[in-house]
Amino acid sequence: MKKKNPLIHKIVIIGSGPAGYTSAIYAARANLNPLLITGLNKGGQLTKTTNIENWPGTFNNISGIKLMENMENHVKFFNTNVVFDQVLKIKISKNIIELNCEKNKYFSYSIIIATGSSPRYLNIQSEKKFLGKGISTCATCDGFFYKNKDVAVVGGGNTAVEEALYLSKIVNVVYLIHRREKFTAEKILMNQLYKKIKLKKIILYTNYTITNIFDTKPQLSEIEISHTNNENLKKILFISGLFIAIGNIPNTKIFKNIIDMDNEYIKVYKHNSHSSTQTNIPNIFAAGDVVDHVYKQAITASASGCMAAIDAEKYLNTLNLIN
Repeated sequence: MKKKNPLIHKIVIIGSGPAGYTSAIYAARANLNPLLITGLNKGGQLTKTTNIENWPGTFNNISGIKLMENMENHVKFFNTNVVFDQVLKIKISKNIIELNCEKNKYFSYSIIIATGSSPRYLNIQSEKKFLGKGISTCATCDGFFYKNKDVAVVGGGNTAVEEALYLSKIVNVVYLIHRREKFTAEKILMNQLYKKIKLKKIILYTNYTITNIFDTKPQLSEIEISHTNNENLKKILFISGLFIAIGNIPNTKIFKNIIDMDNEYIKVYKHNSHSSTQTNIPNIFAAGDVVDHVYKQAITASASGCMAAIDAEKYLNTLNLIN
């Protein structure tokens, strides 16, 4: 019996955050019939955000989960095939990309990598031991378990301040630990933070880092923090929960040694005046957190997803694949 030739998609989008979903919308409208592989973390990092106040047109606030649900529904409105699967490995042969996933295998003439990022950890001894037992990277997911208890948040950006503000409504007190004097969070968030500090719901420890997580008990109970300018200046904080918000690492491991990267971020090139999201491999494009080490905003990820879809369409036009 003759072996049936596999279906070769025009484009496959890997990832279901703002970049991935936006890519799919534009690819579908360009008649590319995209396949979108969600990854295990459907909706990406944004699903861990409570209120989004800076998405244009949604000034009455919208949760990250709801925004991503809206994006998914928008994608499906254009009949995009959305599959819940995880890409484990890709292989390129004669300009066709083979995607080996946990459940299935797919083939495509082009792909857009929009795999987003994952939380960065402290890399301190005992950290892994207490994951799920006092250490978390998501206040909206786990904050409820610490009602009326003392917790700490570490970080100095939007996410850290948002986590602290959210937790301050639930817990007894929040210790906000930041290795620098100044925060990088938006001013509107800082204004809210200072109000909570006046109410003594949040206590600041600036110029401090976590140097020890004590593991004498089954659950997290105490940490040591040290001053960045004086290592002899240490404090012990007795807490029930520690929320880590020190940034993210791009999810690009499976593309290592295949695509050009710089410090784990995928490098994109302006090959010509018509493309700025193309990688060193002509039929592979990248968008969102995997290429952005500066802005790291949902709206900039979405914008780069749009760009990647347009660039991919132009590439596919050269193959005469678009009807």
